Amino acid sequence: MEKHGLLTDRTMVISGASRGIGLAIAIAAARQGANVVLLAKTAEPHPRLQGTVHTAVADIEAAGGKAVAVVGDVRNEEDVQRMIDTAVEHFGGVDICVNNASAIATEPTDKLSAKKYDLMQDINCKGTFLLTKAALPHLRESANPHILTIAPPVNMNPAWLGAHPAYTLSKYGMSLLALGFAAEYAEAGIASNCLWPETYIATSAVSNMPDGDELLSSSRSPQIMADAAVEILSRPARETSGHCYIDSDALAEAGITDLSQYGGGDNPIRDLFLD
Repeated sequence: MEKHGLLTDRTMVISGASRGIGLAIAIAAARQGANVVLLAKTAEPHPRLQGTVHTAVADIEAAGGKAVAVVGDVRNEEDVQRMIDTAVEHFGGVDICVNNASAIATEPTDKLSAKKYDLMQDINCKGTFLLTKAALPHLRESANPHILTIAPPVNMNPAWLGAHPAYTLSKYGMSLLALGFAAEYAEAGIASNCLWPETYIATSAVSNMPDGDELLSSSRSPQIMADAAVEILSRPARETSGHCYIDSDALAEAGITDLSQYGGGDNPIRDLFLD
């Protein structure tokens, strides 16, 4: 059966999509006809986290999409290249690159270990650089190439700079790379944008926090990020680049203003980096 969706026959590579926002984006893209190649480390079930890269593929296929899993680490250049080669081998190219993999540690500077500092910079910044770099030769050949990075608007309010400087640095690093790619590849017509949730999103990262159950009830579904991502990725690349989108704003631009379907109650918790 031939599919006609917003992303029909386009191939997406996405990092860290075993669960949560990444998996929701992958499933939503697949429902719109995209082929999806996932890179994630979780080959075996994790004791505290749901889902593996293999169950993610099963979920995408159950939604009617085509997907291939690559077990690997976004910090490793060889693993990233293997993912891109897999996308080309299975689907003929790469049209969309989603930098989703991210690590978070919000301890105060005097309590944060050097190991956690390195982990955040390596996954968040280096991973975004490596995946985008590897995808670029194929994005150049795409009719509507998009890079989408799950990162916030750069907010220099001291409240955010002082909250968790090392984590903030790693996320703003992702944002600056995304905005840099937009300028660097503007003439090539490759779009590069950020997407960030207006509110907490109901993921394992939230459920594993203290008071996780209470926080989840005031968090929106990952589906809001997925729907916003599809909206951005379906736009013409040359007209949609260099932005840090908030999920609710991207949906409002598409005429979707009733967000009750995404849950979170009447007063969902506003996300980090947003005043």
